[in-house]
Formats: sequence, structure tokens, C-alpha cells
Amino acid sequence: MDVFTLYAGQGSLAAVRAGDEAIIVDAHMPNCEDVTQEQIERSLDSYLAKKKVRGLILTGLDKDHACPAGVESILSKYQPDWVMYPTYYKDTDTATEVFRIIVKHEKRREKTAYPLKRKSVRVDKVDSRLLPGLATCFTLELFSPHMDDMDSSNNSSIVIKLTGLDRMGFSYLVTGDTETARWETINRIFGRYISAQVLAAPHHGALSGMHAGMLLSVNPDTVLISAGVDSSYGHPHGRAISAYQRVAQHVFATNAGPEGTCLFTRRVGNSFETQLVRHFDPVAANA
Repeated sequence: MDVFTLYAGQGSLAAVRAGDEAIIVDAHMPNCEDVTQEQIERSLDSYLAKKKVRGLILTGLDKDHACPAGVESILSKYQPDWVMYPTYYKDTDTATEVFRIIVKHEKRREKTAYPLKRKSVRVDKVDSRLLPGLATCFTLELFSPHMDDMDSSNNSSIVIKLTGLDRMGFSYLVTGDTETARWETINRIFGRYISAQVLAAPHHGALSGMHAGMLLSVNPDTVLISAGVDSSYGHPHGRAISAYQRVAQHVFATNAGPEGTCLFTRRVGNSFETQLVRHFDPVAANA
């Protein structure tokens, strides 16, 4: 198992491999000074070569997580079995376009042997937090969103733990833009279940996404922060980074360096290694 956190400017896109399968998390593919959609597509294609992409998880419907161009590219190229998103609708041009794209691909594949399945999730609406039948090489455990705390698009983000079942498997906690108030509830109810060796920092490393109790419960070895170079939002926040560094052995951010960097994370023996790689670097593809 390994995780590839792509530099996608001020947004999120990561992919996870285990065995012969992969899951993509978020779909931000901007065209900006830092990175182009073509660079991201080439890097993702290289990383996912010879893997079956089981699903696409959109942690939220804001553009920095569910970019229409990225959703279109991923659904067209990788033909995932399913696309997952929170049971929450934010009435924006981006959300409308994303659902139009999903419906288009759903209809295109409905009479084929491999239909596209939509998985709208909310933790108070599922029979079990362990979501069955979505992958063979992963387990997926859902923690959020929940109706009680869906007071904003950020707090409607999917929080889900992916655990690889291959020989080098580990747990990876996906967090979207979840903020402190929602973490308070998640930690109170699910604190003993959310431990994970690798943590995707909530809300691009913003202070509003950092919750001390959550961090202690997760107790990660490695924290991965997806943020843009010279972020206009000031992500990641220095106090959040300091908190992560006090608990985790390793903290990495995609906005390291003036051009940004991708992060390739894997288990090495009993520890973890994260390599900083440029787009379309063969390191991740050949590992």
C-alpha cells in the first residue's frame, strides 16, 4: 500500500494503491501558474498504471475538492466502479456541473457490464460504518458527515479511513475540510476508532481544522498536508504544523518549495517514508 498526494495548487487530489486496486480521493485539477491539468493527469496516470481504480471519493463539493474538469477526467479515463460524495448539496455552479458530469457517465454506462454506482453517504444514514463491497484490497470505515453537525460545507466533508489489506497495508485517514466543531463530536463518539498511521491534514492544514483531541486519538506516524504555494488563505497555519509535529514523527506539505511538490508515502519496515517528487517523476510509478 502507498499514498500519492499530488500537488494540485490550493486544492486536494490524492490516490491510494493496495494490491492491484486503487482509490482516488478528490479531484482538483486547476490550470494555474503552479501546475496544469495536463501535469496532474500525467502523474496520476503514471501512478495508476496497471491498477484497477475501484472508486472516486469526493470529500466535499467545493471546487478545490470536486473540480468539474478533474471529475470528468477521472470518470472518463479510469472508469471507477463507484463515486462517493457526502449526502449534502451546496447550490453552486460547481456542484451543479459535477452532478451533471456524474449523471452523464452514469447514463453512458448503465447498459454496460460495468455501471457507475453513486454512493451518497452520511454516517447517520448507513447500516454500518464499515462500507462493504467497495473494494477487495481495502476496507473503508466512515465517520462523517452526520446531520447534527452539517452546519457548513466544510463540516459536511467525508471523513473516512482507508486500510490496505495487502502485505504492506496501513491505515490512511481522509478528512476533507472538516473543522474543529465537527471534530469535537467525531472524537467524542469515535475517538477509539479513528487511529491511523497516516493522516491527511484537515482543511489544507488550516488552524480551523486542527483539533488536539482528534490528533491524539489518531496518533499518526505521518501527516500529509495538501496546500498551494503562497496560499491566499495562509494554509497551512504555523500553529497547526507545530501541533502535528508534536504528535507525528513526520509532517510533509505539498507547498514545500517555490514550485510545490507531490508526496509519495509508503511503509518501510516498521516505519514510514515520504519522498518529495515532482510531477511525472518515475519514483511513485515504479515503486
